[in-house]
Amino acid sequence: QVQLVESGGGSVQAGGSLRLSCVASGDSASTYCMGWFRQAPEKEPEVIGRLYTSTGITTYADSVKGRFAISRDNAKNTLYLEMNILRPEDTAMYYCAAGLIPGECYGGPGRFTLRGLGTQVTVSS
Repeated sequence: QVQLVESGGGSVQAGGSLRLSCVASGDSASTYCMGWFRQAPEKEPEVIGRLYTSTGITTYADSVKGRFAISRDNAKNTLYLEMNILRPEDTAMYYCAAGLIPGECYGGPGRFTLRGLGTQVTVSS
């Protein structure tokens, strides 16, 4: 079973950048996709993007397209979320997640089978 541990969250001013990391213990190649979602207080969780494991193809939510990028280092079993031009509305708890079958790799964050405990990102204006 794959376990996911996020790191890299913190506080940053608007316009700044952060990089989140997600280390996957176990065989991440057994996943169909990996990705990130976030949840801000009193808001619905939002899938930020996904990386499809076998192809490396990435998809992004419109709210972060052009500012955020997902990448991976297979040798380190690590997924990254590079966040640039951060805005106060990006403030949220960020979670790394994985889906094991195609049906878990579209739609809302509830479809992911696996998720980490999250890391907080706070963007001040």
